[in-house]
Amino acid sequence: MRTLQYLTGPDAPIFVPVVVAGVALALACGLLSVFVVLKRLAFIGHGISHAAFGGVGVAAILGLATAGLGPGGVPTGSPLGFFLVVGGFCLGAALFIGWITGRRGNSAVREDSVIGMTLVASMAVGALLLNIAAQRGDRSSVTLEGSLFGSIVGVGPRDAAVSWLVALAVMTTLWLARRPMVFWAFDESAAKSFGLQTGTIRLILMGLLGIAIVSAMKLAGVILATALLILPGAIALLASRRLVWVVGVSVASAVTGVLGGLVMSFETDWPTGPCVVMVLCGLLGLSRLGSGVIRFSRRSGLDGPIVQQNLSVASVSSVK
Repeated sequence: MRTLQYLTGPDAPIFVPVVVAGVALALACGLLSVFVVLKRLAFIGHGISHAAFGGVGVAAILGLATAGLGPGGVPTGSPLGFFLVVGGFCLGAALFIGWITGRRGNSAVREDSVIGMTLVASMAVGALLLNIAAQRGDRSSVTLEGSLFGSIVGVGPRDAAVSWLVALAVMTTLWLARRPMVFWAFDESAAKSFGLQTGTIRLILMGLLGIAIVSAMKLAGVILATALLILPGAIALLASRRLVWVVGVSVASAVTGVLGGLVMSFETDWPTGPCVVMVLCGLLGLSRLGSGVIRFSRRSGLDGPIVQQNLSVASVSSVK
């Protein structure tokens, strides 16, 4: 089995940090995914993830994407300067989107239009700057493919440590702000009427999404990091109505998706990001199938105590 060979053999220093970083990434994205899905912020997450690509272009033009390159031009060391530039660009875009979407007024531009413009502008800036870096012969710049889809060899011990710092920051923040954030997620109007600063809560969530996406870039890539912020929450909301179960299932789905995708990647030599997403899509299909079975049993009058006990985790409706 290749996975055991990779994790226990001579190449263990290369692949073990990938698993460590993947678990941290799953914990952070699994928790945030619940809020992303509940608040229907999938497109905002998409915009933030693509804004990170603009930061990659800025880092490339500044010559910060160095410290040894793996296949596809992905840096293996993740220099501090590179992380700060990409993280700052992504966090700035996240806060900007959060500020715009939290506004209520007579703005002539709709919220989805602002998010879309931020997305395409960041992608355009990143593509142009990467092209300029390539034209000047800078071989230390990251490539379009590596930035979009990630790379296993682009994750090192430093990246694993940063991923866990980000995960701990996300978990700590969500725990400290859990009551107002949950209230806001389920009923923003009521939360505002009770005096909660809903705009600040939205900015906190956007900031957490920004730093989580930056840490996810190397393992999952800019595009596929979006899936990790959507699919676990969607799976969980199909599986249960209770918040505790939703959070638990979301985190468990994210961890299963990342670890399952890594195993698939190790065994088949396929790209990691697509493998992770395929596993998550499979889990979503199973969750949907389970809800379909419950729906059929209820319509058929077969949902007796035994059936309900065995399939109590599944649920037809999602939390809104």
